[in-house]
Amino acid sequence: MPKNKKVFILGMAKSGYEAAKLLSKDNKVLITDMKEQNKQHVEDLISRGVEYVITNKPEELLDDSYDMMVKNPGILPTHKCVQKARELNIKIINEVELAYSYLPHDIKIIGITGSNGKTTTTTLVYEFLKAAKKSVCLGGNIGYPLCSLVDKIKPEDILLLEISDHQLVDMYDFKCNISALLNLSETHLDLHGTYDNYKKAKKKIFNNQIESDIAILNYDDKEVMQLTSDVKVQKKYFSVKEKKDVYIENDIIKIGNFELNTKDIKLKGIHNYENIMAALLIIDTLGIDLECTRDVLKNFNGVEHRIEFVREINGVTYYNDSKSTNPVATITALNTFTNPTILLLGGFERNQNFNELSDYLGHVKCIICYGETKNRIKEFADKQNIKCFAFDSLKESIQKAVEISERNDTVLLSPASASWDQYDNFETRGNEFKETIWKLEE
Repeated sequence: MPKNKKVFILGMAKSGYEAAKLLSKDNKVLITDMKEQNKQHVEDLISRGVEYVITNKPEELLDDSYDMMVKNPGILPTHKCVQKARELNIKIINEVELAYSYLPHDIKIIGITGSNGKTTTTTLVYEFLKAAKKSVCLGGNIGYPLCSLVDKIKPEDILLLEISDHQLVDMYDFKCNISALLNLSETHLDLHGTYDNYKKAKKKIFNNQIESDIAILNYDDKEVMQLTSDVKVQKKYFSVKEKKDVYIENDIIKIGNFELNTKDIKLKGIHNYENIMAALLIIDTLGIDLECTRDVLKNFNGVEHRIEFVREINGVTYYNDSKSTNPVATITALNTFTNPTILLLGGFERNQNFNELSDYLGHVKCIICYGETKNRIKEFADKQNIKCFAFDSLKESIQKAVEISERNDTVLLSPASASWDQYDNFETRGNEFKETIWKLEE
């Protein structure tokens, strides 16, 4: 763990704040951000001796006296301050990598990543472990920053982490006992530049694993299988097509002697069955009786902002899928519905390929687009001969969707885009959608 070091934290938010708190005990810390942060958090850091600076040019504060940079995962590698740190040979890590250096050695770490489904899978594993009465801490890209959990994690705990590609980029010593790669699709190219770089980042989930460690893999995903062909760990597979470690046969999920009828599962859809199988495989790998999962799966409604039912009003159903920040996730949502659908698309421009949606628009009667990507989406919709309306904001788009919707329609917010052009995160975007829908009068 860092001690008597001079540390530069680039980007505050929750992860930067928790990293600064942890580091401030034994190190000299400077934290910067472009905009004002939570007042209580700022006052807390200052009381701990942390230097706090708001600036659009943090690179001007960085020099070779710093030993380390902790970078917020959302900051691009092309940022001037990041480039300067590289030029000065300053080590760049993220908050999860930092927290790892403080963890006890005798805990079991489960890391889950993938282009889609990682939050649902991680949440399921968490609920399964709680049902089995295991001591588990949940963190990473879900719940609380890992730095905030360091003082709470006890020896022999299970640490469960959802890990994004943004976090994996700046990981080096971090190691999982059980790692899961759910799927791969072309996304987040604004951060990685190429799909190949994105896949290399995802592969870091297997960093430092040894032969006694375990990788949970999607046998049906060719990209996953190719990427992990040279990974030297024990591999376990889930599949909806082949008889692997866990599979589906005649609507029955089977793993060893354990069987579960999909009719008894509240979550529906192949994508959810894949998430469930991955979660079951993790629990089985831990040697936990799978019977503890039955009641969870009978009652689990899914993750907020992921194909989340909001309300039915005047025969129109409204679904919040704000967590779909790439076209592949939106395809999953589109495959869920068979009734006429009004699709709300748009958000942050990162050169996502909307043409990927082309084969999945059979039930889409209208596209309403907004944000930075609205012009490209409008061009795409016109080529697909689908009626399309373009607006600046999501709120205007919702109003139009309500205006043109008819009984038996579904209004689906599934943006295929990140939220950062107008919102801090997809949760804020999804909450605005839900709040607007709940204000509608019948």
